[in-house]
Amino acid sequence: MTTRDAFLDRIRAAQPAPRPRPDVPLFDVPEGDRRARFTAALAMMGGTCIEAQHLDDVRAMLAERFGSNAVVASAVDGIEGNRPLAADTPPASLQDVDVGVVRGRFGVAETGSVWFSEAEYIVNSIGYLVQHLVVLLDPAQLVDGLQEVYRRDDFGSARYAVLVTGPSATADIEGVLIRGAQGVRSLTVVWLGA
Repeated sequence: MTTRDAFLDRIRAAQPAPRPRPDVPLFDVPEGDRRARFTAALAMMGGTCIEAQHLDDVRAMLAERFGSNAVVASAVDGIEGNRPLAADTPPASLQDVDVGVVRGRFGVAETGSVWFSEAEYIVNSIGYLVQHLVVLLDPAQLVDGLQEVYRRDDFGSARYAVLVTGPSATADIEGVLIRGAQGVRSLTVVWLGA
């Protein structure tokens, strides 16, 4: 047994007994359309929303916005990238990708967040190493608030889960806003039914 395995075995043996999660109450739902609230919340965080009717609209937007020379990795069936993406893709190999295309499982109107698991990302680093993240989101898959997220079965069953709200940004150095400081420089949500 390696030192690493022995160390991990000791940690596993010292885990406390499982206990039920606390009950998270549902709060009052704000007035207004979920989609409008999501769009406003995402815009406050620097993200944008656009409309699409078909995958062809998404392909056209990608070509127009990012050009034919962009390196694209896609986790969405029907949107072909020029960088293959599979479960065995080394995460660091996405470091030079310009655009990542993924489908969000659901969105949260309260915060303008999109939820992803390992199933949506395929390779988790797609959400952090690419320059621009394009997210396809079915408007029917919006929940009102964060408290509803914790009640979903997919939240409890995912090995990896993340809520993404807008592009990465920081303004701590001399108060200058910098996008993409620790992650994606832009996040675009494309409204497109599943």
